[in-house]
Amino acid sequence: MKKRILRHLAFMDKYLENMPNETKENLDKTMKKHMTEIYFFMHERFIHLVVTVLFALGTFMTIFTYLLSENVGLLALALLMIILLVPYVNHYYLLENGVQKMYVQYDELLAEIDRREADGEKSSENK
Repeated sequence: MKKRILRHLAFMDKYLENMPNETKENLDKTMKKHMTEIYFFMHERFIHLVVTVLFALGTFMTIFTYLLSENVGLLALALLMIILLVPYVNHYYLLENGVQKMYVQYDELLAEIDRREADGEKSSENK
């Protein structure tokens, strides 16, 4: 998933740099593709939020239970869960920031499409 989101973000950054050279049809096609990717990553982000929160709650519950029972096995389990929680948080961080950047890219695409439509209306009014 990390490779996919980074690849799509890089593709869109490059596309936005060359956007003035693109046709209207290509802009529309790219907008649809970008929206599809946003939906995929929004879903992935939500799932990872749920998993990360539940995993974090489980970790804290394990620590709390250790404090009450002083069972060393629970402390070892809590340590393992904390070690696993770090990659979960890092992955969620990537997804959250990636989707936020995709929103900005979407706004840039939309602004270009709106600008072209406004320019098209102005040129057709001048005829």
